[in-house]
Amino acid sequence: MAYKHTNSKGVTYYLHKTEVTLRGGKPQTIYFFAKVEKNAKGTPVDLPADRVVKENPRNGFLTVSKKK
Repeated sequence: MAYKHTNSKGVTYYLHKTEVTLRGGKPQTIYFFAKVEKNAKGTPVDLPADRVVKENPRNGFLTVSKKK
């Protein structure tokens, strides 16, 4: 089951991840939120232990960043 988060506006989002290759050939994992649990662009995942969810107070946009 994917990690889900409800923002301050009451909208529920599900965490997804996808693997991309940068221009230099280095692979990188991208985390993003989607309104649907099953998204064609990524696979649903749980929130990694080294990450934290942040919300933009102006528009309710969710982001995932590393813990400090």
